[in-house]
Amino acid sequence: MPGRYFLDTNIFVYSFDSAARGKSRRATELIREAVASRRGIISYQVVQEFFNVALRRFAEPMLHADAEQYLTTVFRPLLAQHSLLSLYQEALALSQRYRLNWFDALIVAAAMAGECDVLYSEDLQDGQKFGGLRVENPFT
Repeated sequence: MPGRYFLDTNIFVYSFDSAARGKSRRATELIREAVASRRGIISYQVVQEFFNVALRRFAEPMLHADAEQYLTTVFRPLLAQHSLLSLYQEALALSQRYRLNWFDALIVAAAMAGECDVLYSEDLQDGQKFGGLRVENPFT
């Protein structure tokens, strides 16, 4: 495991996906390790994107009581990156330099601001580097 690492939204979504057992198992391992080790972080964007999917798009939408519990027990210990002006400025620069879509650029900027070594995501190119940050697809 790297020093500090960032978990993209898809990690949390897959942890609830019973149709993709292997990905679900791996995602759950990553989340548990992130909370236990206190080396994993997320941004507010991850929370917002996850609940948008969980409360509206899951085959069985997450109940609000379960969402509140998940927010407290899983997201709260990981939540490290706030939406600051400097984060948006860095995301704009990353978006232009690497031709990233806006939401991916925000995730990369948050991981960099959090001084992470690794960004776990399947939405970006495995092995891609952004300065000292390396993207790893945990499902390959």
